[in-house]
Formats: sequence, structure tokens, C-alpha cells
Amino acid sequence: MSTLLESYAAGRWFRAADEGEPLLDAATGEEVARISSRGLDVGAMVAYARRTGGPAVRALTFHERAALLKALAKHLLERKEELYALSVRTGATSRDTAIDVDGGIGTLFSYASKGVRELPNDTVFLDGGLERLGKGGTFVGQHLYTSRPGVAVQINAFNFPVWGMLEKLAPAFLAGLPSIVKPASQTAYLTELAVRMIIESGILPEGALQLLAGSAGGLLDELTVQDSVAFTGSAHTAGILRRHPNVLDGGVVLGVEADSLNCSILGPDVRADDPEFDLFIKGVVTEMTVKAGQKCTAIRRVLVPSAMAGQVEEALAARLAKVSVGDPRNPDVRMGALAGLAQREEVRKAVEALRASADVVYGEPAGGALLDGDATRGAFTTPLLLRARPGATEPHDVEPFGPVSTVLAYDGLDEAVALAARGRGSLVASVATHDPEVARSVVLGLAPWHGRVLVLDRDDAKESTGHGSPLPVLVHGGPGRAGGGEELGGIRGVLHHMQRTAVQASPDLLTAVTGRWTTGAARATSDVHPFRKSLAELRIGDTIASAPRTVTLEDIEHFAEFTGDTFYAHTDPEAAARNPLFGGIVAHGYLVVSLAAGLFVDPAPGPVLANFGVDALRFLTPVKAGDSIAVTLTVKQITPRSNADYGEVRWDAVVTNQEGQPVATYDVLTLVAKTWDGDAR
Repeated sequence: MSTLLESYAAGRWFRAADEGEPLLDAATGEEVARISSRGLDVGAMVAYARRTGGPAVRALTFHERAALLKALAKHLLERKEELYALSVRTGATSRDTAIDVDGGIGTLFSYASKGVRELPNDTVFLDGGLERLGKGGTFVGQHLYTSRPGVAVQINAFNFPVWGMLEKLAPAFLAGLPSIVKPASQTAYLTELAVRMIIESGILPEGALQLLAGSAGGLLDELTVQDSVAFTGSAHTAGILRRHPNVLDGGVVLGVEADSLNCSILGPDVRADDPEFDLFIKGVVTEMTVKAGQKCTAIRRVLVPSAMAGQVEEALAARLAKVSVGDPRNPDVRMGALAGLAQREEVRKAVEALRASADVVYGEPAGGALLDGDATRGAFTTPLLLRARPGATEPHDVEPFGPVSTVLAYDGLDEAVALAARGRGSLVASVATHDPEVARSVVLGLAPWHGRVLVLDRDDAKESTGHGSPLPVLVHGGPGRAGGGEELGGIRGVLHHMQRTAVQASPDLLTAVTGRWTTGAARATSDVHPFRKSLAELRIGDTIASAPRTVTLEDIEHFAEFTGDTFYAHTDPEAAARNPLFGGIVAHGYLVVSLAAGLFVDPAPGPVLANFGVDALRFLTPVKAGDSIAVTLTVKQITPRSNADYGEVRWDAVVTNQEGQPVATYDVLTLVAKTWDGDAR
């Protein structure tokens, strides 16, 4: 008998006492494994995540969590051939497997990188700027994100057993949450293998990841107000989850990615000999055949100008005729099997519903010829292209989760957008056009109904990742029928799991809470210049207040000649006098910043290694010849870099004139050594 899949629960592998239900090879019908969760204590899993996994993950900073994600990605990359070998049993070709396995690993790498580059080396993330709540500046407000003391439950679909898990796990882990993963049973054997690799590596803290193989049972009954559920699957199951008492009244946050009738639109400007026409045809066929059309982002509706419908159908049929279908173990096969015989039956039922208002353009509704493979035991079906009759409603209501698309003709962009909207909300739409006006009109029309819109033309085609590829840096989700959820999107996907709170306090106490110097908080000055201090010696609030420097007309003239910036406000007294903002010659803003640097910089070699940027620069008050300026520079934030002997220091810079008015404000970004032996103090 084949292996019974195990769950990883409360720190150990659990095997059900019964024989379980068989899971079959999608192409051959042979038994791959069995699955059951009978006897599994889901309450203990949730408690273990809360008491063990959660505290361990939350104790790490964003950067430490990111480092673990990177290590995990490297570990899986080294063992991906094992995942490839098992993936073929899901019906996936090597191309399909790469999208799933490599795509999942790539998502880990992406979040690891973004965690270091865009999040602080802390457990708190600040949202937006400081809000001054009182005239005197002693009462201020700041929005911040903190980790929730809850559990992230992730219920995944059968079509992406590796990517589906990792794309949810990465942002949740980076946000400080432990995860309980519940894969769809049909392909759970591949998810179980990936989880075994992760657990055996010991990279993640214990309790950060648990696996539930089999029925979820009463899992949602164990969740409460700080917990969340991310679900990918059918609208029917999503409806059941939405009606669960803990979601309705218990405060459990539910995110849904459900059915989606995605469309691709051929722009009215495109002719058969244009590059966009061929790009459009390739895109539709790719989305019909990758993963045998079992993608939530696949193109279900093909919207084309009425005058081009015939040419589009001919081109699609000709390209589909070249797609070989069969056992994915055969290297000549371009499209493998559906996930199982039950899934094939679902697709056939959907096709029958569509044919009530559509005619077959290409393919056999009952299947068709295979390159190889058993058409009885394997869950094979061939690509099917339909043409909707005028007034058809079924293409906007029925989703065939397989290699099936329907061509719909439109007259005018307004009708194209209206047809797209009849899907009642989708994950993604695309438009092939090289006309800027068409692009703007279609995108603005589609945007309220879609989570992502691809505009495809000859200029971006070479680098385009295609209609159906969710990317870690872009949001994945859609309104209405698509579920109303949102995943990925870079750091947005992390913050989605965290709690945003508005904190009101004095500047000193807000500095203590956030770990970042707040305007109005105490500054610390000493005889030691802050640029003489290493990262280990620097403290938030360390400050240097410079002596004043007079800005002369000669300074302004020299800067204009030296840089070539001869804008009239700096060089033409009569024209400058007529400027209502200045009323005479003023110093260049960048001259002011340059002179300010000369006032605060310590020139001797020291722990400050480099200046790598200036943020939020604003010029507030003009500086005229004869004015004097001074600068106050304060350590605002300290961020050690992992695996480096230096870190980042953000300095608050305020340049004032002789009357104490701020003339410029900005942040200076420097790299500072963690330790410094060349003490010149």
C-alpha cells in the first residue's frame, strides 16, 4: 500500500490511524499516496502556534526573519529536483513545475530581499510621517504596525502545491506570524514533501510552520480575534468559510481568492500584421495550456473587435493545433493532465453549460487525441476554444477550470469594458494595444473590476512575465467574484498581516516606543563629534549643532558658474526682484545643502564610511546673500546590517537661518562601521 501522508502538528509528525483516501497520479491513475487527518488534534496545533511558534517568530526582527527566508529559499533550491520528480504526478509538465516550484522559491527570495531593504531591523514598522497634534510640539502622533499575537491559517488550492504555500508563508512569517498550512488533498503529497524539507532543515523556529494533511475538521472553531485565514479555492467553499461564526462574529480575518473569469482584450487598433496581434494570440494559448488551464489567472474570455473575430479564431486554432497533450513524462508533451478525473468531470460540466450559448471553434468537448497516455485512467482533456453567440450570458458566469476559453466579439471600447465587467470582478485582465489612448481608456475602465491589468505591446513584450503570472512585488487578488482579497504586493502583503495603530505621546516617549528619534525629543550633545562614533557607540538622539556660516553673493555666483545652474533667480538681479517668491537674488537650494554638509562633516578618516543618500529634502525659506545658516544633525535611526561589518544611520538634518527659521529639512543616510579601531579622538 502507498504511503499515508502525515501532518506536522505540535512539534511532531502525526499519522492517522485509518487507511486514508487514495490520491492518484493525474496521468496514469496509479495510487501515489493516501491522506487522512482522523484523530488529529487541531486545537493543539493552534495552541502550539500561539504558545511556541508565535513568540519565537515575534522575537526576531524583520531583518532576522528575512535572513531565515533567504536561507530557506537556498535550501529548497538545492533540493528542487526532488520536488520536480514528484510534481510530474500532479499532471504537470516541466514548464508547469517550474512555475510552481521555482516560482515559490523565487517568492521567498523576493520577500527576503524586500524585508532587508524596505523594513527596519526592528519589530515595529512606522507608517507615514509624524503628525503634530498641538501648537507647542509636545503632543504628537505616529502610526505604526506591530505583529499580531495570532495564527495565520492558509488553505491552498490543488493547482500550485508549492507556490501556493510559499507565497502565503513568506509575508506571514515576515509579519511575525506562525502558519498552519492546509493544502488541497489532490496534490498534498507534493506540499508534504516541501514541508518535510523545511522542517528537517531546522531553519525556521519551531512552531513557525505546521502542516495539516487531510480534512481541516474543526480548525476554524479554534480560531479567535487575532487569527487570520487566507483561502484560495472555489467560491462555494469561500461562502461556507464566510458564514462560519468565528468569521462572522469572532473577529477572525478571512482573505479569499476565488473563481475568476479573467479576460484578455485585443485593442481595436491592432491588425493581423501588427506585433501585438501575435503577442495576443501567444498569450491566450499560453494561458489556456499552462497547467492545463488550471490557473486562477488563466484567460477564460477572449474579447476581440467584431471585424477581427474570424482572424483571431483562425490564428488561435492554428496555434492550439500544435499543442501536444499527454503524459508529462514524455518530453514532447506540451500540456499534461488535469489534477484528477473528478476535476476533468467538473470541466466537462462547465463546457456543457457554456455550449448553451457558444459554438466550438477548435477541439473536442469530450477530449481528443493524445500524444501518449491512457485516456481512460489519466485525467486528460485537450484545449477547447468556443465562440459566444450574441447576447451570451454563460461565459460571464461559468468558469471552466481547465484549457477552455471563449471568444466574444465587441463593437467599441465601451462595450469591451462592459463585457469585461460582466465577470463581476476578476484577478487579472490584459489588453494588447500600441495606442496610448486605447491603453488609458481600457485600463481605467478595467481597474475597478480587476486586481491587476497587463498592457502588452511590442515595447514591453520581451520582458513581460505574461498575463497569468502573479509576481511577489505586485498585488494578487481581485474584487467581487474573485473574492475581494489581496495577497503579495511586496511589503503590502506583510503589513496586511499586522495591526496598524495610531500612537499619541510626547516626542520623548514616542521616541522610546518607536526606536526612532522624533522631532521635539531630547537631543544629546557632547565633545565627541557623532562622526567619530562607531555604530556600537552611537545612540538615538546624538546631535551636533554647527557654528553659523554666512552665505555671500560670491558663493552664489561661484556655484552658478561651477555647476552651470544659471537660473535667473541666482544670477539676474532685476528678474529675481520681480519673482514674487524671492524678491531678489537667492542661493541655490543645493548650495545651501552643500554648505550645510561642510558645517557638520568631520573630515578625518573615521567610522563613517559613506553617504548613500538624502531623503525627504524640502527647501522652506529662501536664503539671500548676507544670510547666515547653521545646521543641527541628529541620529534618527540606527540599522545594523546582517552579515556586514557596518550598518545604516539615518540623521535628521535641519538647516536654519540667522533668525532661527528652518530653510531646509532632510534626512542624511550614511553607512557607519559597527566598530572602529582608528580612534582619533
